[in-house]
Amino acid sequence: MKPTHIEHIGIAVKSLEEAIPYYEKVLGLECYNIEEVADQKVKTAFFRVGQTKIELLESTDPEGTIAKFIEKKGEGVHHIAFAVDNVEGALADCEAAGVRLIDKAPRGGAEGLSIAFLHPKSTMGVLTEFCEDKNKK
Repeated sequence: MKPTHIEHIGIAVKSLEEAIPYYEKVLGLECYNIEEVADQKVKTAFFRVGQTKIELLESTDPEGTIAKFIEKKGEGVHHIAFAVDNVEGALADCEAAGVRLIDKAPRGGAEGLSIAFLHPKSTMGVLTEFCEDKNKK
């Protein structure tokens, strides 16, 4: 398994409405997609910076993982996501190397990606996500 590029950097925010203007007006980026991922209890907004995306994450539920993250650590970088050709294979490689998995199998994510997370206790404190775009195959 070898990541092809950084797919996106996930940033937890209290409010997309308040955060989007910073990325658009100050950084000059364009928000090209906003969508809700109901099963993850988040609303997301995406910006492109070259081949990499910035994903803003707003919790839609006070008990959701993003809300809990912000409560503990405040707004900020939540995770880094790597594009891989095969999420299942990447998970198997990591598990074989002794890395603790959050997801034993891929699940659906924003923008139609197949995603899975590694536990930050096994990744030097960085919540790590693998993303596979099955539509590009």
